[in-house]
Amino acid sequence: MSNSGQNKKEANKHPYLSGNFAPVTQTWTPTSVSWTGTLPKELNGGMYVRNGGNPMANSDLGRDAHWFDGDGMLSGVWFARSSNGPNELDIQFVNQFILTDVYLSQVESTAIRTPILPSIASLTNPASSLFWIIWRIMRTIFIVLLSHLPGSGTVIKRISVANTSILYHDGRALATCESGPPMRLTLPELETVGWFDGNAVEGEPETEDKKDEPTLGGTGPLSWMREWSTGHPKVDNTTGEMILFHCSFAPPYVQYSIIPPTEANIADHHSSHDAGRITNAAVPGCTGGKLMHDFGVSKNSTVILDLPLSLSPLNLAKNSPVVAYEPWKPSRFGVFPRKHPEAVRWFETDGCCMFHTANTWDEFDADGNVAAVSLLACRLTSASVVFSAGNITPPPHPNHKDVLSEKPMSFFAKYDEENEKHDPEKIDETSPLISRKDTAPNPFGASSHLPISEDDEEQCRLYYYRFSLDSATENAITHQFALAAIPVEFPTVSPLTAMDSARYIYACSTSNETFGAALGKASKIDILVRFDIKALLEKAQSEPPDAITGCVDNRSLAQIMASNDPNDPIKVFQFPPNHFGQEATFIPRSRRGSATNKNTAFDEDDGYLVFYVFDEQQLDEHGECKEDAKSELWVLDARSMTNIECKIQLPTRIPYGLHGNWFTEEQIARQKGVEKVRALPITAADTWWSRTKRGIHRRLG
Repeated sequence: MSNSGQNKKEANKHPYLSGNFAPVTQTWTPTSVSWTGTLPKELNGGMYVRNGGNPMANSDLGRDAHWFDGDGMLSGVWFARSSNGPNELDIQFVNQFILTDVYLSQVESTAIRTPILPSIASLTNPASSLFWIIWRIMRTIFIVLLSHLPGSGTVIKRISVANTSILYHDGRALATCESGPPMRLTLPELETVGWFDGNAVEGEPETEDKKDEPTLGGTGPLSWMREWSTGHPKVDNTTGEMILFHCSFAPPYVQYSIIPPTEANIADHHSSHDAGRITNAAVPGCTGGKLMHDFGVSKNSTVILDLPLSLSPLNLAKNSPVVAYEPWKPSRFGVFPRKHPEAVRWFETDGCCMFHTANTWDEFDADGNVAAVSLLACRLTSASVVFSAGNITPPPHPNHKDVLSEKPMSFFAKYDEENEKHDPEKIDETSPLISRKDTAPNPFGASSHLPISEDDEEQCRLYYYRFSLDSATENAITHQFALAAIPVEFPTVSPLTAMDSARYIYACSTSNETFGAALGKASKIDILVRFDIKALLEKAQSEPPDAITGCVDNRSLAQIMASNDPNDPIKVFQFPPNHFGQEATFIPRSRRGSATNKNTAFDEDDGYLVFYVFDEQQLDEHGECKEDAKSELWVLDARSMTNIECKIQLPTRIPYGLHGNWFTEEQIARQKGVEKVRALPITAADTWWSRTKRGIHRRLG
């Protein structure tokens, strides 16, 4: 191929299959790695694991790809205790594909060149023809049915890729995704055990089953759909309960489950086994099938987000994509006592999108009853991230306003050849995402002087909502406003204050546009932010912002970064030039005082943030990662937001992904037993049927 042809091919490569978004193919069993700095003792014996999409079958993806697609891959760093002594550590890295039914089927049949599941890009693209969407859906159904025929090898019982998040509940590490139930993994090996049905997991000893309880999804012809579970189940660290919802495009649209710990683990929590197991209870009043990613849970209440982002094949009958954003419709919040979804009360306000909540807590009246429920969430004024993360031009917001401004630009945009010469974002892909000068004190000291259409409606801010329950007849949102004007996403909170009123929220930001616009165009995280929620709400009380459109702190990132106030309610950590991070997870510092006194006072921000980092100086002249490119795991002091305590050097790179979690040494030690783990399929005998199936798969593409 000529150099010009090669350059053209590189220029046309999908942004979410390029650079450090590109998938990795090599997996690592636990391998010792090196580190620099000082290791906090809180890391001893624990493990950080991050989940994310890593498409195994990607050679023919072309335009039909989306950042939210991809087979689940876990990447973990285990701070194992060394045999050399109790205070010595042998830090090990491990990454593994999650061996879902879909992944195993793709490994088994190399003739399948594109993922079995339709891409979100296909379902959101207004340019996708009705025929194409129906074909992609029917192709999935046909491959699933084909897998159930005798002699077909791997049977696809569930279509989830389990690529979203990972959590710990009742002695199990569970990977999650909206398209199926949780999948159990082992720690620290990250081997796949099997699907969790709400009671048991295939691969666990029979004695640990609980067959007397209903399973997620229940029974009946739609049970496979009703076990689709949120990518963000919540685990109450006090009671040990796991709370999750199930959203589908069949009435009642949203169902709700609470899974308490089993008898063996109840003693570790303030819970009783008969107190409130709920399986697939309907949440009345939901308006239809939605792309519902997260929800809020406090100690006593649950908040369901019924937002105007629909996900339903029925949209095709209205000449709309399967995934469609309708911002003229209201956003609805369903608030109910945690164990009584039938008592839901619906609160309505202006249309918006939310993919992640940060914190939910209760307020009580003089009699100890819940008088209000408060929610912090990352509120987007458009759904552009859903479209642009698939390299699709987002539809304009009804209230769209264009303002030409000069600001640093993303180097990724739509790659249609006919638009390349008109696209101001087609700049040198070897340059960093943000135009920087090494001598500039911050990225705002340099500008690419390229015009960009800046939409006033394109916001992604940390918002505060307060749902009053005082009136028995009126559902009023007494407070709804942004806490700050800067764009933030991927929020996290200390596990010690989850489901309570947390003073500090940590989140990711970008010095390039908003998350709705920039992250969707393959922009990357180069800022971590700490919000003092107490201070910001106190300011809001003395200087009330306007409802819905108001903002407590209107400063820009540049102004915040220039602040020398040690008590500034917003603190920022900026990555070095060319370095980009991923979602951070908070690890509390050990409490001062008696180790047996769990009520010992603590400073909520006293702890560490752990996150993966990639230096994009490892990209080649085409913006692709060199073969020897590697990532690091950084540990940041969460109180100072300046001091990097240590850096763990990894043997490979970690693609920019989704959500991670920290697992303590005690959790790893208390895992339930495993009798059998999943393994890659053995090459089947060359039979008439195997040849026929390969031929069918080859024709299906």
